[in-house]
Amino acid sequence: MIAAQELHTEFQFPQEADTQLSSDTDLEDPDVKNAKLGKGKAGKKGKKAPGEKGKGGAAKGAGLGRVNGHHQENGMENMTLFEVVKMGKSATQSVVDDWIESYKNDRDIALLDLINFFIQCSGCKGAVSAEMFRHMQNSEIIRKMTEEFDEDSGDYPLTMAGPLWKKFKSSFCEFIGVLVRQCQYSIIYDEYMMDTVISLLTGLSDSQVRAFRHTSTLAAMKLMTALVNVALNLSINMDNTQRQYEAERNKVMAKRANDRLELLLQKRKELQENQDEIENMMNAIFKGVFVHRYRYLKYVGWTMHDKQGEVRLKCLTALQGLYYNRELNTRLELFTSRFKDRIVSMTLDKEYDVAVQAIKLLTLVLHSSDEVLTAEDCESVYHLVYSAHRPVAVAAGEFLYKKLFSHRGPEEEGMPRRGRQSVNGNLIKTTVFFFLESELHEHGAYLVDSLWECAGELLKDWESMISLLLDEPMPGEEALTDHQETALIEIMLCAIRQACECHPPVGRGTGKRVLTAKEKKTQLDDRTRITEIFAVALPLLLAKYSVDAEKVTNLLQLPQFFDLEIYTTGRLEKHLESLLRQIREVVEKHTETDVLEACSMTYHALCNEEFTIFNRVDIARSQLLDELVDKFNRLLEDFLQEGEEPDEDDAYQVLSTLKRITAFHNAHDLSKWDLFTSNYKLLNTGLQNGDMPEQIVIHAMQCTHYVILWHLAKVSEGSSTKADMVTLRKQMRGFCLMCQSYLTSVNTTVKEQAFTILCDALMIFSHQIVSSSREQLEALIYTPDSSLQAELLNFILDHVFIDQDDDNNSTDGQHDDEASKIEALHKRRNLLAAYCKLIIYNVVEMNTGADIFKQYMRYYNDYGDIIKETMSKTRQIDKIQCAKTLILSLQQLFNEMLSDLGCNFDRSSSSFCGIKELARRFSLTFGLDQLKTREAIAMLHKDGIEFAFKEPSPQGEGNPPLNLAFLDILSEFSSKLLRQDKKTVHLYLERFMTFQMALQREDCWLPLISYRNSLQAGGDDDTMSVISGYSSRGSSIRSKKAKPASTGKRKLPEEESSSCSTDAVWMNREQNVQTPVMMPSPHLSSTVLRDPKKMRPEESYMGVYSITSEQQQQPLPPQQQHHQTPMDYNTQVTWMLAQRQQAEARQQQERASMQYAKMRSHMQHAIRRSSGLMEDDEEPIVEDVMMSSEDRLEDLNEGMDFDTMDIDLPPSKNRRERSELKPDYFDPSSIMDDSVLNVSMF
Repeated sequence: MIAAQELHTEFQFPQEADTQLSSDTDLEDPDVKNAKLGKGKAGKKGKKAPGEKGKGGAAKGAGLGRVNGHHQENGMENMTLFEVVKMGKSATQSVVDDWIESYKNDRDIALLDLINFFIQCSGCKGAVSAEMFRHMQNSEIIRKMTEEFDEDSGDYPLTMAGPLWKKFKSSFCEFIGVLVRQCQYSIIYDEYMMDTVISLLTGLSDSQVRAFRHTSTLAAMKLMTALVNVALNLSINMDNTQRQYEAERNKVMAKRANDRLELLLQKRKELQENQDEIENMMNAIFKGVFVHRYRYLKYVGWTMHDKQGEVRLKCLTALQGLYYNRELNTRLELFTSRFKDRIVSMTLDKEYDVAVQAIKLLTLVLHSSDEVLTAEDCESVYHLVYSAHRPVAVAAGEFLYKKLFSHRGPEEEGMPRRGRQSVNGNLIKTTVFFFLESELHEHGAYLVDSLWECAGELLKDWESMISLLLDEPMPGEEALTDHQETALIEIMLCAIRQACECHPPVGRGTGKRVLTAKEKKTQLDDRTRITEIFAVALPLLLAKYSVDAEKVTNLLQLPQFFDLEIYTTGRLEKHLESLLRQIREVVEKHTETDVLEACSMTYHALCNEEFTIFNRVDIARSQLLDELVDKFNRLLEDFLQEGEEPDEDDAYQVLSTLKRITAFHNAHDLSKWDLFTSNYKLLNTGLQNGDMPEQIVIHAMQCTHYVILWHLAKVSEGSSTKADMVTLRKQMRGFCLMCQSYLTSVNTTVKEQAFTILCDALMIFSHQIVSSSREQLEALIYTPDSSLQAELLNFILDHVFIDQDDDNNSTDGQHDDEASKIEALHKRRNLLAAYCKLIIYNVVEMNTGADIFKQYMRYYNDYGDIIKETMSKTRQIDKIQCAKTLILSLQQLFNEMLSDLGCNFDRSSSSFCGIKELARRFSLTFGLDQLKTREAIAMLHKDGIEFAFKEPSPQGEGNPPLNLAFLDILSEFSSKLLRQDKKTVHLYLERFMTFQMALQREDCWLPLISYRNSLQAGGDDDTMSVISGYSSRGSSIRSKKAKPASTGKRKLPEEESSSCSTDAVWMNREQNVQTPVMMPSPHLSSTVLRDPKKMRPEESYMGVYSITSEQQQQPLPPQQQHHQTPMDYNTQVTWMLAQRQQAEARQQQERASMQYAKMRSHMQHAIRRSSGLMEDDEEPIVEDVMMSSEDRLEDLNEGMDFDTMDIDLPPSKNRRERSELKPDYFDPSSIMDDSVLNVSMF
């Protein structure tokens, strides 16, 4: 038995062998064989004397097709196994069966033949004799064969050219697979054949002769593949046996068969033993051939470049197991030095799972040696702590922690655990240094989240952080700089937020997850500890850094994470009083918006009615607001006195007080102080005088906006009176008019503020305010009039769709650097998004979006995503109106081009090509489902056609209309039309055309020609499909057995006489290129042509270009009527048709009647034959119908009424149209029945 741990590469010829083999054979049925597995194992280790072996082998081999291991076929000379496989005349299955029979008779001779097979397949001229096999070691035999090997040529069977050797290679591989498959039930488990073969292949794979190495390795690979299939079969049998065993055991005692249970149990045991043996064989091949001969790690390193992410992932996980073993570190140095760069580059792999494992592998490399990775290697991993993908960031955080924080010197052993002089204190300073060096100060939350899992204890050491901020440095210790203190406060705030919220920062993760009971307990404990620590320390920190706006802003956010009950239970009321005093001082010292809003949010967090501290905090807040409002009213009265110009000091006092009130009004209801009157007065004065400082106007607008919103919140609760509703309505409308007036201000910042507030107010007080059962607010709905909509749109066009270099006002004199450009672009994007929301929610007319949509191409990089999303949302609201808006935007661009270039512009100009490209982009936004956008696309074409013919030519009659070139742009949407809708659109187009237009061929008329061609696209395909569809339907009719004919009525004689459709005219047109372009095409209209002699002049035209009664009765617009000359047009067309048809009409009718009768006779005959119809009888009918002569084919087309059939399009399209499309009354196929031939066509 081959063991995975001990591979025996030597084999000897046994001195004794047993010829009493098992009576079962490997050629039996697998199920029967599985039941007899015990027999093969019982006798496979038997031994006998050499004399007995010789006798038995000679006696049993006399009657077989092999003598001494050689084949005999039809009296031919003896051939070796190699020669048989090489010739390939015998089936591999037969060759293997003969060898198995020989092995059962004398396994030594058969095995010797197999050994020589592998030797000779390598190209060696020598052979292993029975004496050599019996007495020589494996290595000695291989050495002997090497001496006899002729290496002069260098060729051997696997590398030789020619069809014979190419076939030999495949036969060689097939032989090994079939051999294992046929021996899988007993022989491979006899601990003799497989041991010998594996030992031989292992030794040959390590030979110095390339032919031995190549051949044996290929044989080992095929042997391994075959063993894998055997293992798979064993696994399946084991599962089946286990399932049978469980089913039998679960039966009731009376029906349970104990004998069957024992047999199934024994069978499962034997299968498990066989499975173990197969696994040992595969391990022996893998370790003896591949691992031993081929340096495994080298291939793993190369495979890390594989294109498949899963392969790269498996390589990294396999290497992690090796690097985790410290004993292998020294032996991996060569591999590390060679493939380190590749591993480092894989940290940026496009597959996040691969990147994570690459970082983890580098972390293990750090354990082996700190000198392996250079500083550049580490820095490439450090920045990944700011990755948006959390698993990558966490792995990078672990790498950073191992590199910077895990090494402790002997001097740190006696240091305290917490505090400024503690180990954590030094590590916190290291974290601050790293944060500052990364220069990503706005991403402190990302750094904390990356380190949270591996350095959570360090980040929760808030005592050490407070000590570093408040305590004086020790002698010789370097104090933190102002910049470092700011970074430490930010990291401390992020750590507190992470501990209390227990979810990653914004942009990392998919949302909040459900916390486990343990995580909830940890969260509560951390929050309690944070409150106990910072309730005492926060007033001290605010007092120390009260003049630093950035530090104070971060510190004031800490109370949002407090457990306020601890102020009472922990008897910390005095610290609360100290905190409130510090917040008041901060409000009095600062005018920065961020600081004031942080103070406002802190009061909002502390003013919680659920806690006992509410009254104390509410009193402090009310006192502060009373003082601020009184001061503001006093200052405002002096500031607005008539006849006096306010100085800068008065303006600053008003502005600073207004800033504080506005910041608090954002989070607190200040309605009782009536701030609307004072702010409205301030805004009105500024509007009248025009000299109000812009910051005062901006904050007055914002404060008034907050007043209205708080009033709306109160009214929405339902506790207000009717007077409150009336007051709010008057205040809201007056404020909107005030903001509208400020849209014309000379100051850009003021206009931006007015625009933003107007958009918000219009959204809030739109028709959606009554949703969610709030019908009582219907009186507050405010719909902007046309003037306000126009001013909002003009603001967007003047302040958003501008070049970057022209945006000088919005940067406020900042340096023209990249940061200021990004900030200005972000502001413009917000302005555009605010206006687009008005379009999406139907606050303003949708057609105002035309001015936005037409900028799609020009400003694609800046606003493309916003405009595209707006188009998508508007299409969901109203597809038709959205399509009209899109075509309106193209019309506006076309008119602008005409005003710039004149009416004689070049269609190859950049302006025209840009409009056409924009139309192509618009067309792509409609998607692939033409049914959903059918009406919208049709309306788009209608508006486009009307626009093209709207204005007459300025050069007089006979010249193309002024906007005719617009049809070239409109053709970009033709592909979105359904085939049947193209007919309708084409008919609508012809209503605007004169006969002279149809005959024009000058370049100026090319847009009309190209547009008509786009509406006729696929006409040739449709014509040929008529013929093929006719043939296929005739064949399908005959193939249906015993199907009764339909009971539809026959056509009237008048109908039959007029059954010559325009298909014949179209077919004739293919042969006459001189036919005028206005000749009808069958895919546009399919109406009956009468005898010209019987038709009035106007009928001869109108019969071809038929339109509905609605279209006939619909009057044309006045500006279009002068283009139409109905009588002249019809008369000319009638003359052209009559000249051509009079001579052929009667002759065509006669031939049509004959062919129709003949066709009908054949079809009726086919139906009568019913189920007796044979396929051999079908062809003559097809030959009769599909005549070879072109004239006869034309007659057939004329005689048959194709209006009774659908055109045979490709299956997907035709089937879809038949099943999904609505009937179109312009399509004649939708009004015809399928009973003309008394045969159902489907």
